[in-house]
Amino acid sequence: MFHFVNIIKKHWLLISATVLALITLLSLTPLPHLPSVPGSDKTHHFIAYAGLFFPVALAKPKHWLLIGLLFAFWSGAIELIQPYVNRYGEWLDMLANSVGLLCGFVLAWLTNKLIKQ
Repeated sequence: MFHFVNIIKKHWLLISATVLALITLLSLTPLPHLPSVPGSDKTHHFIAYAGLFFPVALAKPKHWLLIGLLFAFWSGAIELIQPYVNRYGEWLDMLANSVGLLCGFVLAWLTNKLIKQ
């Protein structure tokens, strides 16, 4: 497990940039209807943003907190843009995104604590 964590810490920027690009692409691609996937929409938002911030919070680069705030603002911008690309922007999605960011931070903090023991 420690090797996996070290890989995430080493490649945090690539991982988070890729996840952010995927979130943006999937959030802003016009769809005639949402695909049928297991789980709720809010759960998907939560998981995506937790996965987005986890590598950053795990590696804790110099401006990691600012990066987290950028992700939160990016989330809001996506929700504001969605109605213009035939999607629905919802404030509850942004709430799920924000809680996901917080959870990604907490999971990274716990992971770092467990590794140091």
